[in-house]
Order: sequence, then structure tokens, then C-alpha cells
Amino acid sequence: MADVRSVALRGDLFEQRIREQWTEQLGRRLDLLVAGCAHDPPPFLDRIDAKATGVDEDLPAVRAHLPDRTYLDSWTLGDLRSVPIPPRSFDVVHLTFLIERIQHAELVLDRILNGLRPGGLLLVRMRDRSTAYGLCDRLTPSWLRRLLWRRLVQGDVTGPLPAVYEPVSSREGLRAFCFMRGLMITDDLAATSGPARGRAGSAVVRLVDRLSRGRFTSSYDEVTMVIRKPQNHFARLI
Repeated sequence: MADVRSVALRGDLFEQRIREQWTEQLGRRLDLLVAGCAHDPPPFLDRIDAKATGVDEDLPAVRAHLPDRTYLDSWTLGDLRSVPIPPRSFDVVHLTFLIERIQHAELVLDRILNGLRPGGLLLVRMRDRSTAYGLCDRLTPSWLRRLLWRRLVQGDVTGPLPAVYEPVSSREGLRAFCFMRGLMITDDLAATSGPARGRAGSAVVRLVDRLSRGRFTSSYDEVTMVIRKPQNHFARLI
């Protein structure tokens, strides 16, 4: 059974883990990589010395929202397989709604993890391809997604962005990825958010759940994980 929590807990969890990471560094500046910087900003971190660097795909919808991301000290857009991510340069990577919308997702994740220092944290939020919402999102034609976007999504949310949903963009897929690379998952939560919370969206995902006999669940659509890169020198090098 999925662990379905309040949406508000996601930010609280990330903020708590970032503060713990900063405390462990005895007050040294926290270097933060915001991957998927067109989406949610990292948690508000008062009284923490942090430098935030953004990276995302070079898409019109992403570029249009970047001027509003004043919390970023610098940012880079481009092909995420080749944009500059210096090795072992970041203490925390905040990765929001990126994995499910890019191609070559495992390669991009490996590059991002290569930029993470030993003992660093990867904070992930993504839509799960194995849920009813994930199925609807990846099967809906792009023209229809554009038509429905503003009717189903509230607030100033970047989109609609591509819906690729490679196998790693699922709860089990990301768990397997972490296992193969010797990464430790310290927190693993599920929640319902976005269009799936509205009246029309919730009705559609419940119908998909029922028609698929529970194979594609409507109990959640979003996965939140906190993943730690090991300090152990004998762990697989990333």
C-alpha cells in the first residue's frame, strides 16, 4: 500500500534533510544543484549559507520561467547529457519533475550523481509511470495535453512539458537504479498532487484504476525520495 502523505510534507522533509546536511558540514557553504529548475524552488532556507545552481532542458516553456527564479545564482539550459556538471561539486541535488520528462534518463541521472560529493543528498520528486495518472499522461497526445493544461493545472506552473516516462521514472524503477549504484534511500513517500487532485482528474484516474483492475493505481501519482551517495570508498564509483 502506498504511503500517501500531505503535499505540504514534501517541502518539510526536504528542508529538514538539507538542514541536517548543512549541520554535518559544520557551517560550510552548501552547494546546491537544482535540476529541473523550471519547476518548484528548493525549500526556503533561512540562515543557511547556500549557493544554488540551476540546470534544465532548453525548452521554450522552461526558458520563459527562468527570469522568475531569482533564488538561482546561476543556471544552464541545454542537452542534459552534455551540459556542464563539474564532478563532486554539489552537496545536495534538488531534482523536481525532471526524470519523467527526459530521454536517456539513467544517463542523465548518472551525470547528476557524478556531480554529487560523497555523502551528498539527492532529493527527488517525480510522477510515477506505473500509476493511473502516469499512464494517462504518457498516452495523451501532445496537442490534447496543451489544450487541457490550463484547465487542469492551477497556478503559474511550467508546462506542458514532454511526457517521456522511461522505466526509471517509477518507484520500483528508481529503487532498482539506486540498488545497482550502491545508493541508500533514506526516505520514500508517495502522494497525490497536480491534476490528479482535481474533480475531473481524480475521476479519470479512478476509472483507469478500475478498468486496469488496480494495475495502474489511483492511490498516488507522485513519488518523493531522499537518496544518499555513500561515503564508503568500496562502494561503486559514480
